Amino acid sequence: MTMKKTFAALCMALCMALVPATLLVGCSSGDDDPKGPVIKPEPDQPTALNPGVPSDEPADPMDDDHIVVAYFTSWSTGTPDPTLMTHVNYAFGHVSESFNNIKIDNPDNLRKVAALKNTNPKLKVLLSLGGWGSGNFSELCADAKHRTDFAADCLRVIDDYGIDGIDIDWEYPGSSVAGISSSPDDPANFVLLLKEIREAIGDSHLLTLASGASGTGLLFKELLPYVDYICIMAYDLVDPPKHHAPLFRSNLLAGYITASECVDKHLSAGATADKLVLGVPFYGRGCDKYKKNEPFSGITVQAGCTEKWDDTAKEPYIVDSHGSVVLGFENARSITCKRDYIKEKGLKGIMYWEYRYDDSQNTLRRAAAGMLKVRK
Repeated sequence: MTMKKTFAALCMALCMALVPATLLVGCSSGDDDPKGPVIKPEPDQPTALNPGVPSDEPADPMDDDHIVVAYFTSWSTGTPDPTLMTHVNYAFGHVSESFNNIKIDNPDNLRKVAALKNTNPKLKVLLSLGGWGSGNFSELCADAKHRTDFAADCLRVIDDYGIDGIDIDWEYPGSSVAGISSSPDDPANFVLLLKEIREAIGDSHLLTLASGASGTGLLFKELLPYVDYICIMAYDLVDPPKHHAPLFRSNLLAGYITASECVDKHLSAGATADKLVLGVPFYGRGCDKYKKNEPFSGITVQAGCTEKWDDTAKEPYIVDSHGSVVLGFENARSITCKRDYIKEKGLKGIMYWEYRYDDSQNTLRRAAAGMLKVRK
């Protein structure tokens, strides 16, 4: 009997060793785990896409080690709900044509967002500088006088608007892919700019970055002392018929990189887990019957299409009548899986682009906020 037990135990250990690592990463169960097809939700009517209020909805989302970063755009109407995130990045500000100060899109909106701190004093509000096609960073970083003047203007903006810090979304140092100027010296010069800004705004204010999927163009070991955290833009990784933001590699539906591989590349390049924030999209990337960028609030299963779940990639998708992927997107279930991954990897938190793409029931916002501690 003892020998049989020993043999059985050895067989079990061997089987477990052969199970793919991705299959061992569980997802939190509960109301944020939809099981049916995607249906555009009607107000107050729970559906698969809108499963109702998750059981882990935070009572006080500011009381936790993790953070939830929401991008809120200058062209959005209204203001975000300050109870569903810890940080708001207001997008965007820009480097001026003189390369030494900041231009802000719709500054009145920034003041409205900053005023949310009166409702929730724990909320952190940052001005995000840059975005796709926003340039003048290379010229700014290359000139010592520009760097000094710009850093001083960062402090002015923080003081004038009563915000908590600056987020820099330069897409991308050393690259002109977005139609902006670049130089091979950008990565090193960027470190000099970050050092200058940190010295100007002090340790009491936040300085953060957005990083591309592969983390190229950033000298992590050199810049880490100056930044509080780095948000990885782990989306738009590929177009249909592939997932655009899968957590893990699915051989049939993954592109050149996955969200978890984005994290691995950042760690290998010198970033530390405690300063990495995983970005998720609140929109799908589609083709044929769907928009290239389809806000979550507008996603439906159109005639002849079917919603599916990739349990390896931990990602939902929609296929047409021929079985071809026509939309890759996130739902509450996939965000819950990424939320669990963040905790298991010891990352700092989750970020999403962008706030207004969610539905009126806050389905994705609640799923993201669910990683924060609940005070009973």
